[in-house]
Amino acid sequence: MVGPISDEERRSGRRRLQTGFVVLVGLSAGLITLQADPTVVQFLGAVLGGTVLGIVLVAFLYWSS
Repeated sequence: MVGPISDEERRSGRRRLQTGFVVLVGLSAGLITLQADPTVVQFLGAVLGGTVLGIVLVAFLYWSS
């Protein structure tokens, strides 16, 4: 039988989930721009913008819970 999850394991899991979500949103924005044949600067700008948006979404979800 498995015991309850410790607070440290819970925090670690939450942090990994949040990081994965931010990376997913950031890369998704970059991949969407590839459909329009962007320059390198436009691609990196989209990835950066998506990453910032992902951080804002995670912060919103964290503070609203």
